[in-house]
Amino acid sequence: MTPDSKIVPGIHEDQQKKTAEEPLYRVIIHNDDVTPMDFVIHVLLTIFFVPDPNASHIMYTAHLNGLAYVQTLPRPEARRRIGQAHFAARLKSYPLQFTMEPE
Repeated sequence: MTPDSKIVPGIHEDQQKKTAEEPLYRVIIHNDDVTPMDFVIHVLLTIFFVPDPNASHIMYTAHLNGLAYVQTLPRPEARRRIGQAHFAARLKSYPLQFTMEPE
């Protein structure tokens, strides 16, 4: 461990290095005509941890343009959050769709 490295409780140094070395992916939200806007904002706030004003902006951008950039994450984290978002949407029978693309 180097003197300037940060220690994160519950995460081993090897896990931190592995995550830091993972390729980054852009998470994209796609518009649909079924999923309510308030549910989209809820998903952005609770799963992607986007601040409230940004969540509304992302939702409206997707609504108007068909898709919108959400955030950039390491590939495993992007997959995990997209999976959580899809699961939450399917529980409500919404077709909300997120994809990821290499940075």
